[in-house]
Amino acid sequence: MTRIYLDHAATTPLRPEAREAMLRGFDIWANPSSPHAEGRKARAALEDARERVKATLGWEGEVIFTGGATGAALIGLGCSQVERLCASTVEHDAVRRGEGTLDFDLPVRSDGAVDTRLLPVALDDQPTLVAVQQVNSETGNRQDLAAVSAGLAGKNAMLLVDCAQGAGKFALPREADMAIVSAHKFGGPIGVGALLVREYGLLFATGGQERGYRRGTENLPDILGMAAALEACNDPYIDPGVLEPLDAFAAEVRAIGGDWLSDRLSDPTPYIRALAMPNMTGTAQVMRFDMAGIDVSQGSACSSGTMKTSHVLKALGLGDDLAGRTIRVSFGWSTSRAEVERFCETWLAMAREAAEGAA
Repeated sequence: MTRIYLDHAATTPLRPEAREAMLRGFDIWANPSSPHAEGRKARAALEDARERVKATLGWEGEVIFTGGATGAALIGLGCSQVERLCASTVEHDAVRRGEGTLDFDLPVRSDGAVDTRLLPVALDDQPTLVAVQQVNSETGNRQDLAAVSAGLAGKNAMLLVDCAQGAGKFALPREADMAIVSAHKFGGPIGVGALLVREYGLLFATGGQERGYRRGTENLPDILGMAAALEACNDPYIDPGVLEPLDAFAAEVRAIGGDWLSDRLSDPTPYIRALAMPNMTGTAQVMRFDMAGIDVSQGSACSSGTMKTSHVLKALGLGDDLAGRTIRVSFGWSTSRAEVERFCETWLAMAREAAEGAA
């Protein structure tokens, strides 16, 4: 039986274009900071990749290559020239725990949208960094960043947007002063990402590489793989026909007593879906799917192994029972329609079996 991978929000398979670019990068083995001919060759390849990333993302500011989304978050949060940090209650742990204690938690409504009415409470005359994600990694909900930016107008505040789940799939938010990008979410290699910065003056320089804003030699092969993976992304990211079976499936989920979380969300995106099965815990579902040859998860890979209720689902106001029965299924560049259909059939068979056992 061929296994089916539907946990792309955790990481997505390496694109062949990225693999080929990485192999070429291994032949450019010198340190890009070295002044000799080999180092200059590596530097030229690095700067070419930087310009390609900027062009593909449509970013007119600066690009600081990092070791991934967490590294980008640490620089954005820890080196910003601000005095206060504010983040929404549904941010990824890499942001919420990235730089100590937050000065203000920005709540979300029950539909997952940031409650922009509370922005004036979070902001005062002190320089403040406000972190709001583009797409939530557990529910797939997209934030209205234009509304968030409007709430910052006239305030001494900067907007940091976590685009780990959005880059390569959706346009970067024009409102962002800084943005976090992670290569392995769109088919690049694990362990490389970038912090996009409107201008370097927003940050304190604390490193030796990347214009002094990052410590550590740049991983040139992975950076080349990241640039190639971005260029390989399509518009739309996934052909709508691949995900078409989900429409009828959602109706069957509701009919059988399940919970299709997209119904609750302000702006659900197509590539991440969260749903709850009656009469079976999420942990049991993940195990049963694994036995059936299908990889799904219980939310963020960084916290899915814990026994705690997801902080994202808790922030939406879901009770422990409903949150405990919720799984995440996420789709990527390599997903086929047949794989989506097999997931739907397997979920419904499991749900009907669980209902019979509970009767």
